[in-house]
Amino acid sequence: MTGWVLGADSGGSGVRLALAPAEPGPSRVVRPVGPVLTGPPVSTGSGGIDAGHLLEQLVPAARHLLAHAPGTAGGAELRAVCVGAAGMATLGERLRAELPTALAAAFGAPRLLLAADAVTAYAGALGERSGAVIAAGTGLIAVGTDLVAWRRADGWGHLLGDCGGGAWIGRAGLEAALRQHDGRSGGSPALLARAQELFGPAAGLPGQLYPRTDRAAALASFAPEVAACAADDAVAAGILGRAAVHLADCAAAVCPTTPQAALAVTGGLVRLGEPLLGPLREELTARVPQARRADPAGDPLTGALLLASRLASGQLALPADPALLRTL
Repeated sequence: MTGWVLGADSGGSGVRLALAPAEPGPSRVVRPVGPVLTGPPVSTGSGGIDAGHLLEQLVPAARHLLAHAPGTAGGAELRAVCVGAAGMATLGERLRAELPTALAAAFGAPRLLLAADAVTAYAGALGERSGAVIAAGTGLIAVGTDLVAWRRADGWGHLLGDCGGGAWIGRAGLEAALRQHDGRSGGSPALLARAQELFGPAAGLPGQLYPRTDRAAALASFAPEVAACAADDAVAAGILGRAAVHLADCAAAVCPTTPQAALAVTGGLVRLGEPLLGPLREELTARVPQARRADPAGDPLTGALLLASRLASGQLALPADPALLRTL
């Protein structure tokens, strides 16, 4: 009987699931063995993250992966599961209530770890050392730990926060486009042109965006347009400069004060490139001078696999937290 762990990464773009050996060795990076299965984003409602919708994807995928795991002619045992999910801290009550029983019925009670997606991003990027990670995608959250406790900054969603994230940048860019359309100060002809190419006439923007259930993602889709204009447009460059201030502000709030604390930036916003990363480097140097910049070693899925493997072996070094990292 071969022991395996399952990692699940559930975010705004969908769900990814994979297996890894339960005892992969001392490496701080645990890579999937076999295929990575994908599914649609898990829905949310008044009760938070829809546990039933997640289980509809997780259980059949896990069975398929176990049935086809290499070297398991004599059977494959699922020893631990780590689910990393966006919104776990504030919307995860149904997952905490329903997943243990469902997984026990399907797989004979594997150990279960529920984590915020920022924590799996942390584990994927830095492993189990102290430091901080800025997870910058459609939204924005930063987490840090000294291996005793976690600190979190932002991650409050695009209506109340996520300052400097993709939706924030996109919204600021579209506001500048509409200012230009109206003839108000702070407008940008370049951003107005880009907005009309992407969404149609400026006057129709409210109708294009307000009714959408994926409004944050729609706003974030304009962030690359802001970055594309930044070299020649002071308004666009200013938006990215302010975003960099917000990201560095979050890093300063969560990064341990010990010298040489590791600091990584992860997420899709990194793909905006130098128009954002240049100002961000300057802000991080000023705000968190003690931090040592680190390239992410892996992504949230590899982080979920690392946490699951450590849980299976009883060697989890990252601290527990009721909202961010909980064993059930």
